[in-house]
Amino acid sequence: MKAIIGEHAVSRQLIMGGLSCVFWTLTIITSFKYVYLTLNSDNKGEGGIFALFALIRKRKVQWPIIVTMIGCASLIADGLITPPISISAAIEGLGILIPEISTAPIVIIILITLFTFQQFGTQLIGRAFGPIMLLWFSMLAILGAGQVLHYPEVIHAINPLYAIDLLTEYPQGLWILGAVFLCTTGAEALYSDLGHCGKSNIRVSWIFVKISLLLNYFGQSAWALQFEGQTLYGQNPFYAIMPEWFVPIGIWIATTAAIIASQALISGTFSLVSQAIRLRIWPTMRLNYPTQFRGQVYIPTINWLLLAGCILVMIIFQHSSNMEAAYGLAIIINMLMTSALLVYLNQLQKKPLYIIFLIGMIFFLFEGLFLFSNLNKLFHGGVVYSFNCRDSLFSDVCYL
Repeated sequence: MKAIIGEHAVSRQLIMGGLSCVFWTLTIITSFKYVYLTLNSDNKGEGGIFALFALIRKRKVQWPIIVTMIGCASLIADGLITPPISISAAIEGLGILIPEISTAPIVIIILITLFTFQQFGTQLIGRAFGPIMLLWFSMLAILGAGQVLHYPEVIHAINPLYAIDLLTEYPQGLWILGAVFLCTTGAEALYSDLGHCGKSNIRVSWIFVKISLLLNYFGQSAWALQFEGQTLYGQNPFYAIMPEWFVPIGIWIATTAAIIASQALISGTFSLVSQAIRLRIWPTMRLNYPTQFRGQVYIPTINWLLLAGCILVMIIFQHSSNMEAAYGLAIIINMLMTSALLVYLNQLQKKPLYIIFLIGMIFFLFEGLFLFSNLNKLFHGGVVYSFNCRDSLFSDVCYL
């Protein structure tokens, strides 16, 4: 919601329209495409873009391998940006308590610690995953529900006409989709982690997760509508809806959840590369299996390359808001590649043509709009114009 509002003055059209876009993006992309449809396309229990490729590669058609490799590259790019953006977004809450604090060094220390522990296995994080995620999403639901009770009219944003009005009538409303897209960026990693979690577990837990997410988004929007006609000047609605005494606790929970989310993406990247090695479309690398847990694979070369990339991203961009466009672009490219393979797989499976056409039209329309919006944000505000070398930790390297 912070990204959607940006530097705009708060208006009912912006908040209700942005919230409606979030609701329908989570419903169409995350719920329908991934949780309902794509999870059915597993390869012996494994998910991800290589699972789709493995299901169709026997047809001896050349273009699927190209699409798969583009999707793989973009998901690895996601692995470079997800840990810095998610951890820094959580840590930046410290700015509420200590306004002059520089959060980038703290994020880098956390990243180094996280990647160093990969070689020992992730069973400790795995054991903590369930209870901490339950605490995290429960916190989101409770905080959001409290705000919605004060302004229940915000529920009307479920009506898609608010989203259509924002995209067609609000000045440059279409480009706000680049910020809206951030709500569904975890969907592709969800599919890649199918082998770790299981289809039924994901689908059942998604009911609770989606309700919690929506309550929090609706709560943030209800809070923002108090300031109609004003500019928030960088205030983060996520932390603003917390009671003042709860902010330190909220920062801790958010940071812990961000670390676990980053771990899921790192594990997904290891799994992706190992599948690519088995399919002989990635150079052979040493694979380690540090534990007996299912799906636990560790690739030293990939681990240290990811760490170096994450640190470089953090040094260059400094703040989570500066990473949003590049983050969204990497994921939307991967989603488009998944959609192309999914539509082709449905064709091979002799599904009715009208269903294939309808599914393809919906996915490519929505994801095409997100692609153009992220490209615009990247070149006209997300990176090129908003980035300031003087804010960099290493300004000499930056200018070089």
